[in-house]
Amino acid sequence: MNPQGCRVAAFRQPSAEELAHDFLWRVHLAAPAKGEIVIFNRSHYEDVLVVRVHNLVPEQVWTRRYDRINTFEKGLVEHETHILKFYLHISKEEQLKRFKERLDDPTKHWKISESDYKERAFWDDYVSAYEAALSRCSTEHAPWFIIPANHKWFRNLAVARIVVEYMETLNIKYPKPTVDIEHIRHEYHEAKEA
Repeated sequence: MNPQGCRVAAFRQPSAEELAHDFLWRVHLAAPAKGEIVIFNRSHYEDVLVVRVHNLVPEQVWTRRYDRINTFEKGLVEHETHILKFYLHISKEEQLKRFKERLDDPTKHWKISESDYKERAFWDDYVSAYEAALSRCSTEHAPWFIIPANHKWFRNLAVARIVVEYMETLNIKYPKPTVDIEHIRHEYHEAKEA
């Protein structure tokens, strides 16, 4: 696979412009074009997780978002976008261990913030929010894969295997050339050899 056809879309706290639009607006802008692979680092699911845990919008708002997410993803699939969603599950103890490693290793300081520790106080609320999102938004056209991720080697193997097996089902072929290969071979390559 050519890595030029792959990009990462990272979703951070919404900007003022993003907040002025529907919650799916910024996600739709990041959706892949035909032939492109986009890896979402976080996503539209933050709008049924963080907003729920921190009461940022009323319950009647975020509960309607499950159906909106399912409709949005179905629309992407109907336009030939393939969706694989991975929930990388680590234990509360493993999370704390990784935080400590980030504090102890100067090369990982950029990965840690005060908010990481503050959010741990909401662990159980996040578990409930994730359970609801996973159960309400795992569909035939866009299933969730729950990956045990305490061990990074297993996480990587499981995700890679699912991606490879899925891509094999697509029966992807090289695109047909847009030029006459035989003409080029005869005119340029074979002529230079003579």
